[in-house]
Amino acid sequence: MRPFAWMPWPLRWFARVLTVLLVLALVLAGVLVYTVRKSFPQVDGTLRLPGLSRPVEIYRDKSGIPHIYADSPADLFMAQGFVHAQDRFYEMDFRRHITAGRLSELFGAATLDNDKAIRTMGWRRVAEQELPELAIQTQDYLAAYAKGVNAWLSANPNASDRSLEYSVLKVQNGSYQPEQWTSVDSLAWLKAMAWDLRSNMEDEIDRALALTKLPKERVEQLYPGYPYDRHAPIVTEGAIDQGRFDQRAEPRLRTSPTTLAQAARTLDAVPSTMSTADRAGVGSNSWVVSGEHTESGKPLLANDPHLSAQMPSVWYQAGLHCRKLSAECPYDVTGFTFSGVPGVIIGHTDKIAWGFTNLGPDVADLFLEKVTGDTYLYKGEQVKLETRQEQIKVAGGKTVTIKVRGTRHGPLINEVMENARPSGEANAVALQWTALMPGRTADAIFALNRAGDWDEFRAAAALFEVPAQNLVYADTSGRIGYQAPGRVPVREGGDGTWPVPGWTGEYDWKAAPIPYDQLPSVENPADGFIVTANNAVIDPDRYQPLLTKDWAYGYRSQRIRERIEAAVKNGKIDAGTMADIQRDDRNEFADTLIPALMRVGLAGPSVRARDLLKDWDRRQGLGSAPAAYFNAVWRHLLKLTFDDDLPEAAHPAGGDRWYEVVRRLLDAPDDPYWDDTATANVTETRDDILRQAMASAYQELAETLGEDVKAWRWGDLHTLELTNGSLGTSGIAPVEALFNRGPLAVPGGKDAVNATGWNVQNGYEITAVPSMRMVVDLSDLDRSQWINLTGASGHAFHQNYWDQAELWAKGELLPMLSKPESVRKAAAHTLRLTP
Repeated sequence: MRPFAWMPWPLRWFARVLTVLLVLALVLAGVLVYTVRKSFPQVDGTLRLPGLSRPVEIYRDKSGIPHIYADSPADLFMAQGFVHAQDRFYEMDFRRHITAGRLSELFGAATLDNDKAIRTMGWRRVAEQELPELAIQTQDYLAAYAKGVNAWLSANPNASDRSLEYSVLKVQNGSYQPEQWTSVDSLAWLKAMAWDLRSNMEDEIDRALALTKLPKERVEQLYPGYPYDRHAPIVTEGAIDQGRFDQRAEPRLRTSPTTLAQAARTLDAVPSTMSTADRAGVGSNSWVVSGEHTESGKPLLANDPHLSAQMPSVWYQAGLHCRKLSAECPYDVTGFTFSGVPGVIIGHTDKIAWGFTNLGPDVADLFLEKVTGDTYLYKGEQVKLETRQEQIKVAGGKTVTIKVRGTRHGPLINEVMENARPSGEANAVALQWTALMPGRTADAIFALNRAGDWDEFRAAAALFEVPAQNLVYADTSGRIGYQAPGRVPVREGGDGTWPVPGWTGEYDWKAAPIPYDQLPSVENPADGFIVTANNAVIDPDRYQPLLTKDWAYGYRSQRIRERIEAAVKNGKIDAGTMADIQRDDRNEFADTLIPALMRVGLAGPSVRARDLLKDWDRRQGLGSAPAAYFNAVWRHLLKLTFDDDLPEAAHPAGGDRWYEVVRRLLDAPDDPYWDDTATANVTETRDDILRQAMASAYQELAETLGEDVKAWRWGDLHTLELTNGSLGTSGIAPVEALFNRGPLAVPGGKDAVNATGWNVQNGYEITAVPSMRMVVDLSDLDRSQWINLTGASGHAFHQNYWDQAELWAKGELLPMLSKPESVRKAAAHTLRLTP
């Protein structure tokens, strides 16, 4: 009997069609599974790696984290390049297209503006200039790393062998073939790191944009001074005074809002490789506690850099070990690496540990220029603009040629999208930035990785020029310390907070930056611990020259200090205490805002919502209804108070600067900022806006989460979508489903210690996260712990693609093993590479 013969004709037809569709679905699923698994790396057995001098062993634990053992640095870094390529080559390839301004070769005209912005900056050009200036040893290690990447590339010639992304990309761009990896590809990624960890560039342009609508004194209200009386700086001992430089006040300039808006568009078009586009939530925590306060009698060090949420994570965990430590092979280092860059960025050797947070000095200035034709005005003379042409290949389209023009201060960033027309006044914006000068940061990475004591650490830090970072330090002998490295400019005039005229020469940078030995540093401080969280480094009354005025405002750092001080009073600190502090989700602004909310007359259903705040413990856990309501009030308060006064590009995103702004405004009930400029016949005051913010917050959450205020949950609003940096935003739902994961409900909030940042303009979804967490125990390095945001693998559907994500969301940590016997015991896979 024929199949389906017993059915009526319409049902027979439907069943046959359904069967065909099911068969096709099964075939496609089989093809997909085959294609996906074909790119998974070999992690057991033996592989030949041409170019090695001696065999290398790679042990991976169940999380896929590799530990590499070799007999020479060249073999070690060559193997690291091979391993990075095994797990993350597509990510590496995508990144180098970003840093070279070549995304359009992959994705067509959709990324043309991004490429124009990067080509104008010239990141790769600077990396090319930097390579020959590095130590010969560093050049050799970069070359060895590239050799390892290329050995993997040669062994995997087909797109399906490399990564699922290449199979998908082939549909749009079938002719694309990845190029060989080069040392410059690695160096260019360090420029991207510097860009995303730059300091106050957006603040500088936001000030100028705000100045087009408001008088200067009202703009300055939005940038209050650091609260040194309430939030301690990083360095509280000693004093450095090199003499006060002339701080001429920047004049208010006649500059077209269009020119500034064009410059802002360029900054927005630069792809955000590690930070969010609006930089809301970008920061970091690190702290170190000396042995006098710990149970073991040895230091503990914690670090969690706050960056944009990426899939896969920007970090890659690894151990790099010389089998026998010697002057010829001095590396025994475990920590977080960047795929595409040899060495370990944050971690520990066998003797020392270190962590980074963003120092945030003002290392970039915007110079307003007077451009006429192909010249610009400088000190009374018309000087010829520096020009070059850049050709951008576009997949599926014609090559686009752009002309990049620049002054002595840097490239004209307002000309990327559309040219500004000369008008006789300031009509162009040039960017001067320390990372556009060749530097030695790559030398610093290898020097840190072989450092064995405080002196060697400081010598390595002296090479770390961009981005300028806060470095915390601890060692197995019991010493702790802090060092601020980086190339920090000294200005002829001005303080770097506003765009300045470029034609006078009065605000130019001096030839030499602040000398390294004059940058803040402290060793074994009297209170036995050091905290950095992007807060002020040192009180400017005790230190000159100026580092910056645009610090984070110390809410995270002060909370960490208070937690450490409380723990010390109650006994000794252990690694569990450090991890618990990393999970701290208390909202430090609630104590300021809630009393003001409670004093306002309120009626209607929002009263029930406000009552949630009466007994709130200020914690922002997943199940907290008060946290959901408070953050909704904060969102509407900022939008109601400031959006009507400021250009869209300068609207508040949230964060602790706005804590300080609102804290001061709460004491000024009739300040003009409270007035809604859209209501011409009404003058609103503080209480009107607070009342409306509470009512609007209730209305929003009632519509989103239901009318039962006690059933609201912060975790239902505050979620994280792990989005692939390229194809995860393609706009094609099936493609996005292949590479994206989540959502995850995550506790915390912007400028809580558990800093899960969100943008009040867009909603409560998480945009920036603690991108990894690490706690190093110097009494026994095998008792250290760590976690990554996603996982070791960059291959979608691999078991290690996002296996750490749920643990990360809960604030849990994994063992950070580094001793050979521990690594071998925990190994789930062993791969031997032979010459």
